[in-house]
Amino acid sequence: MIFEKVRSEGLAHLSYVIGSGGSGAVIDPRRDCDEYLEIARDEDISIDFIFETHRHEDFVTGSLELAGMTGAKIFHGSKMDFGFGNPAEDGQEFELGDIVVRSIDTPGHTDESISLVISESGGGRVPLKVFSGDALFIGDVGRTDFLGPMEGRRLAAELYDSIHNRILPLGDGVMLCPAHGAGSVCGGLISVREESTLGLERKLNPRLQMERDEFIEFKSGEVLPTPPYFSLMERYNLEGPPVLGSLPVPGAVRPAELRRLLDEGANVVDTRFPPSYSGAHIPGSISIWFGGLPTVPGWVIPHDRPIVLVLANRDYAETAARYLTRLGYDDIRGYLCSGPEACGLEAWYAEAEPLGRLGIISVQELKVRIDEGSDLTIIDVRPEDGWNHGHIPGSMNVYSGEMLDVEDIPREKPVITICNVGNMATHAASLLAAKGYGDISVVLGGMMAWKKAGYPVE
Repeated sequence: MIFEKVRSEGLAHLSYVIGSGGSGAVIDPRRDCDEYLEIARDEDISIDFIFETHRHEDFVTGSLELAGMTGAKIFHGSKMDFGFGNPAEDGQEFELGDIVVRSIDTPGHTDESISLVISESGGGRVPLKVFSGDALFIGDVGRTDFLGPMEGRRLAAELYDSIHNRILPLGDGVMLCPAHGAGSVCGGLISVREESTLGLERKLNPRLQMERDEFIEFKSGEVLPTPPYFSLMERYNLEGPPVLGSLPVPGAVRPAELRRLLDEGANVVDTRFPPSYSGAHIPGSISIWFGGLPTVPGWVIPHDRPIVLVLANRDYAETAARYLTRLGYDDIRGYLCSGPEACGLEAWYAEAEPLGRLGIISVQELKVRIDEGSDLTIIDVRPEDGWNHGHIPGSMNVYSGEMLDVEDIPREKPVITICNVGNMATHAASLLAAKGYGDISVVLGGMMAWKKAGYPVE
C-alpha cells in the first residue's frame, strides 16, 4: 500500500495520497497540486480518484485543479448539493489495486461529512486506516458551530453519534488520519502528536471521555475564531473554485507601477519581521510576517483587490504566492523590486518615496512608563485564551484579526500593542496606522519578555 501524508504549512492542513497496483487517490487536496503529481510519478501510480471528506472552510479545495490535470473522478458526501464531483453514498466502495476505500457518513462537523475506511481487498476487509476529515482529530474533535447556534446542538449530537457509533467501532488498531493537525482553527486543542490509532484516542482524547449530554453541552458552548474569509471558502468549495491551471509566478513590480496600483486600491503586504517594518515601510501597507501568510490575510485582506508583496528576499515570492492562493487570493501582481541593486523596500526609498514608521519599545521601557503614570492605551492583541493566561494590568484585549472593526480605541493618546513576541503586535499596529492612528509603538519581546523580566500580570 502507498501512503503519503502532505502537510500544508500554517493551515495545519493534512491531505493524503494512497494507492496500490498502479491506481491511486488523493484525499482532501489543497489548491497547489504539484506535490501530489510528484508523489504519483515517484510511486508509478495514476491518480484515479479524488475524495473530499467535507466542504472545507479554511482553504480552497484543489479537487478541480487536480482533476483537470489527471482526469480523476471527484467524490464527496451526498448530503449537500455540490456544484462539482459525484456523491459518495454511505457504504459505497472504491477499488484501488489491492485496497478498498469505503465511504461512511459521519455528519456532525458538517451535514455532508464522510470518513473513508481503508482495507485490503482480501483478508475479510479488516479496516486498516480511517480518514476522518474534521470529525475526529488527534486529541480533539471537529467544530460544530458553522451553521450557527440554532443548529449547534443538533450537529454536536450527530458528531458524538458519528464518532461513537461509526468511527470507533472500526477497531482500536485502526490508524487515524485526520484532515488537520495542531494549530488549525478547525479544532480547539488538537494534539501535537502526529500519529494515533482509534484505541489511543479512546484512551487519551479528552472529548471522548465525555458522556453524550456532556459532549453536547461542551460543543454547544465552545467558542472558536471564525475568520471572515471562511464564507468565501465555503462558497468556493460548494460551487467549485476558479481553476488556475498552475501556481501564479509573481514578477517584479517597480515603484512607479506600485504607485499606480496603490491609487487603484491595491493591498501592499509587507512580510518582513517587526523591527524592519517598524523602522521603515510603505505608508498604508499591512505588516504580515512571512510565517503568518498562510492564515492571517484571511482576517484583514479583501479578495477583490490586487496584492503586491514586500519581501525580505525575492526567493520567497513563489512560496508567498502558494500560501495566498490556498486562501483564494488569485490577483497577486508581484513583489516590489527595481532590479538586483534595489529589491524590496530599498526599491521604494531609492525613488525618494515617502516612508511610514512605528515606534519600538522594550518591556523595560514600557514598565518605566507605566510606573511613571503615563497616559497610555495598551492593547493585547492575542486571542482570548492567551489573554486569560496572563496580561499586563490595565491593558485591554482586542484580537488582531478584529482590529479593523473596533472603533473605541482612543486616538488622543499613545497606543502600545503587545502579543507573545511581536509579530502579531506589529501586524495590529499596521492596521491601526492604516486607520489613521498616529502615536503607535510595538513591544518587542511581547508577553514572553514581560514575564521573563518578572513584571506583574493578572
